[in-house]
Amino acid sequence: MSLLGPVEVRRLAEELDIRPTKKLGQNFVHDPNTVRKIVTAAELDENDIVLEVGPGLGSLTLALLPNAQQVVAVEIDPPLAQRLPQTVSEMDPENAAKLHVVLKDAMKVTQKDLPAQPTAIVANLPYNVAVPVVLHLLSELPTLQKGLVMVQAEVADRMAAKPGNKIYGVPSVKLAWYAEAKKAGSIGKNVFWPAPNVDSGLVWFQRHEKPLSTVDRKRLFQIVDAAFAQRRKTLRAALKGWAGSAEKVDELLQKAGIDPQQRGEQLSVIDFIRIAEV
Repeated sequence: MSLLGPVEVRRLAEELDIRPTKKLGQNFVHDPNTVRKIVTAAELDENDIVLEVGPGLGSLTLALLPNAQQVVAVEIDPPLAQRLPQTVSEMDPENAAKLHVVLKDAMKVTQKDLPAQPTAIVANLPYNVAVPVVLHLLSELPTLQKGLVMVQAEVADRMAAKPGNKIYGVPSVKLAWYAEAKKAGSIGKNVFWPAPNVDSGLVWFQRHEKPLSTVDRKRLFQIVDAAFAQRRKTLRAALKGWAGSAEKVDELLQKAGIDPQQRGEQLSVIDFIRIAEV
């Protein structure tokens, strides 16, 4: 099996007349050691069906195929989606049959769009949509048990942050509803073409064995959004619009056993669930 280096990445981009766009968040990995590091950190086994979002020219795809039962690659860009099976056939014919390419926006993917139900997501995600994509896929694909995503370093910190941390916020709580998350490494700028302006980070997550609660997720997420809409406000002030009045907030929080003078960043996902259940 061969992996794509800087020469191959440029050659493929030239052949397809691709100039990486900021709109699609295209930064192609051209360092074989980086994709090996990602695959190792993903803790895959040979039975995993891997969902890769935004495979681009195929750098990570080629590293994933020997380590999984199948790889379902979701690509929004038609020329890239069309070229990927050919690239894999040329560089790793032995594993080419394991690849399925789906031409689709990952934010609109549902179970019925996929030829196989994935157990893991491994992806280099565009910075501007990383969190919404992960939350959407965890919501839509119940078979998805774990994941390893490469995102902007700051986003990685937020996704894995715990209560009480200054950067703990909406992404931290919403991801915690589905899964246990942790940072799994850092990635420098120079492994990409073109090099982005910021470093990247790896986030690993494992879905909870059973749901944390049967409470309505939409209601829970509304409370989370309201609690963090103005970070400096106490829960009493932040949730006033959502509950209808400060008195109503006091009543609800008292029943949930939570101090109205606390701020959203001090509450765990379990605390937010208690408010939603009340």
